[in-house]
Amino acid sequence: MLTILFVADVFGQAGRRAAAEQIPRFIRERAVDLVIANGENAAGGFGLTENTVDKLRSYGVNVITSGNHVWDRKEFIPYLQRTDRVLRPLNYPVEAPGSGSTLIQARSGPWVGVINLQGRTSLPPIDCPFHAARAEVERLRARTPVVFIDFHAEATAEKVALAWYLDGCVSAVIGTHTHVQTADERVLPGGTAYLTDAGMTGAIDSVIGVRPELAIQRFLTQTPVRLQPAEGDAAFRGALVQVEPTSGRAVGIERISVIVPAGQDA
Repeated sequence: MLTILFVADVFGQAGRRAAAEQIPRFIRERAVDLVIANGENAAGGFGLTENTVDKLRSYGVNVITSGNHVWDRKEFIPYLQRTDRVLRPLNYPVEAPGSGSTLIQARSGPWVGVINLQGRTSLPPIDCPFHAARAEVERLRARTPVVFIDFHAEATAEKVALAWYLDGCVSAVIGTHTHVQTADERVLPGGTAYLTDAGMTGAIDSVIGVRPELAIQRFLTQTPVRLQPAEGDAAFRGALVQVEPTSGRAVGIERISVIVPAGQDA
């Protein structure tokens, strides 16, 4: 059996601290074969840097997925051109820098295809995630039956629809972006594990990762307010997916939520 750990959106220093503590523990105690983490907010709550990528990889992350915030730090964009271990959403136009999918070998041997997609409801009107996914899944399945999707989207209906559209063709569709973990994990009839949103790995006393007083000020004044990541106790959230490697069918999905007290910086 192949065990894949997906780590929900890692937000700022509190999220990195939780990831640094919990990822090695899960690898050790749950015999994790592959770690995928959404890291689009890992650098100070906005975007990525090469340094934060190195940190996430040192914790045990094999593939970093992202979303609309992957473009927040312009100095990071050239890095996307040099790696297929940090993904931007596949359905950005082909002219956009970076890769939207990758193939990686799990610790136990099987190859895993990883696809990053972005929804279009309440997000930029980029290319169709459904059509992009179908074509890329067919390409990856020529190499491996195990395909994992991080669908970075706002609307629950869009996420659920994509999972049903790809049921039986991919091993898992896990949603990100809202930073609020849902409780609807299940394996669909065709063998696709699904969770609407994996949540957030970051500060608990926050407004989806940022300091509450700053978020409140923005809502009250409707003016630009520079948001900053919250600190303190953190939650490590995500999902463990069990996959039968020869068929690519998921046989189980477990939602994860672990409280990590405030401590040493990461």
